[in-house]
Amino acid sequence: MSQIVDAFSAVENTLPKAPTGIAGLDEITGGGLPRGRPTLICGAAGCGKTLLAMEFLIRGVIEYGEPGVFLAFEETAEDLAQNVRSLGFDLQQLVDQQKLVVDHVHVERNEIEETGEYDLEGLFIRLGYAIDTVGAKRVVLDTIETLFGGLTNVGILRSELRRLFRWLKEKGVTAVITGERGDGALTRQGLEEYVSDCVIVLDHRVSDQLSTRRLRIVKYRGTLHGTNEYPFLIDETGISVLPITSVGLQHQVSAERVSTGIVGLDAMLGGRGVFRGTTVLISGTAGTGKTSMAAHFAHASCHRGERCLYFSFEESRDQLMRNMRSVGVDLQHWVEQDLLQIHANRPTSQGLEIHLVTMHKLVAQFQPRLVVVDPITNFLRLGSQTETEGMLVRMIDFLKQSGTTAVFTSLTHGGHALEQSESGVSSLIDTWLLLRDIELGGERNRGLYVLKSRGMVHSNQIREFTLSEAGVDLKEVYMGPEGVLTGSLRLAQEARERAATTFRDQEIERRERLLERRRKLLEAQIAAQRAEFEAEEAELLLGISQERGAADVLLADRFEMARSRMSEVTNHTPKNHTRKSLPPGAYT
Repeated sequence: MSQIVDAFSAVENTLPKAPTGIAGLDEITGGGLPRGRPTLICGAAGCGKTLLAMEFLIRGVIEYGEPGVFLAFEETAEDLAQNVRSLGFDLQQLVDQQKLVVDHVHVERNEIEETGEYDLEGLFIRLGYAIDTVGAKRVVLDTIETLFGGLTNVGILRSELRRLFRWLKEKGVTAVITGERGDGALTRQGLEEYVSDCVIVLDHRVSDQLSTRRLRIVKYRGTLHGTNEYPFLIDETGISVLPITSVGLQHQVSAERVSTGIVGLDAMLGGRGVFRGTTVLISGTAGTGKTSMAAHFAHASCHRGERCLYFSFEESRDQLMRNMRSVGVDLQHWVEQDLLQIHANRPTSQGLEIHLVTMHKLVAQFQPRLVVVDPITNFLRLGSQTETEGMLVRMIDFLKQSGTTAVFTSLTHGGHALEQSESGVSSLIDTWLLLRDIELGGERNRGLYVLKSRGMVHSNQIREFTLSEAGVDLKEVYMGPEGVLTGSLRLAQEARERAATTFRDQEIERRERLLERRRKLLEAQIAAQRAEFEAEEAELLLGISQERGAADVLLADRFEMARSRMSEVTNHTPKNHTRKSLPPGAYT
């Protein structure tokens, strides 16, 4: 909503405005109705003119401290007090506190005589007294046709209308004047819209037996304003207007990741879940577990202490809580803790736009961090494909703008391409989970894969999952000769692979034992050969030693013999004979 207010900020200072306090209306008017000027609210019977005018008056007293005057020409003060009591407003209390004046002026057409001297002087005196009594800043006249109903002179009508509007401006009050829709004109007289500074048209239409109320600002002098038709809702808290043009692509994004509540799914999404404030679409045929998946998202949000708003369009509140207990999700506990609100309703009870307004209002009131809509395909019954897509686009933009994580479920009918959402919003979704039935071996089992998940690495595998009292359990990917195996085929293949593994382990053990025996035999042979070698080595070394000893003895004997010979020569030499030394080695 802030985008519209920002767009009007440049002109807010040039034209003072009186905030209405009505949700959404201040956004599309850029701050409220023109202060000190008259505003015309026109429309057919039953479109909510009187209630809008009365709420503008009452909220001005309660929220902005501006007393008011309500001058009625059709309903009495008692009737008005009873009517607005259904909206939670105590009109009589404000009157007793002298913050509000409710006056009824009885006007009968057959009692009015048209003359040239006809004027509204009496009305001015009566209205002026009421304004001065409470110091009113806001005035409502309901409805203008009754006041001029008996007059046919266009000149008198134009003159008195201009005089009335000029008088209201001179009093400095912010006036709201209601008028009935005319043929080919906004009002019956076709004059009021020209002298009003702001004109708002209310419409109550019925299409395919579904009623929708819409609001449009026809003109607003001196300021920018929304020009589209805006759906609005009347309920026990008053009027809520959905400013469609306040949505767009200017929302902030978050890098925080939040868990889906399913461990295996978090692992498929990079191990940390989805980005906060993004949208998740869970699509699949009937019975694939879409609601169970969405309930796990809600359970995880509440477990984190964050509020969750759950819109159920196929199951009642109690039925949803009972069914989810079978998959290990106790939603009733979180409802009692005021962390979860479940709103169950048939889509055909309201039109597309009223559903959008209702969601808009409940989100603003409850301030959830997660919203679940289960399923969005039910909206296709309320309008054409284009109308439904437009409504869902505005819903997605609104939730993203508020930073709310959204989970949508979508039913895919058999025979259609599973990778195409029937609601036509898959391109706007950030994370798309596809659930499908896998038929093998006479069984139907459930499979899940991530079609896309923007901004994160995600698994491309098809994962079988089961639903039990422990919740959603994603199985590890199991590939067989014919692709992914599920159910009993998976169990049989697992048994065969376990047997093959056992046989392989036993064969490995047998071969290891054989290898060990051969190793020990070889080591024994090596030890025997080493012992034989050592024995031969010892014998050879002994022989070598004996040979060396014999050679030494022989050498010694030769040396002794040589010495003995030299001794004999010396004894027989003459005295005058000179002995010459022998050269080295002579003894040899």
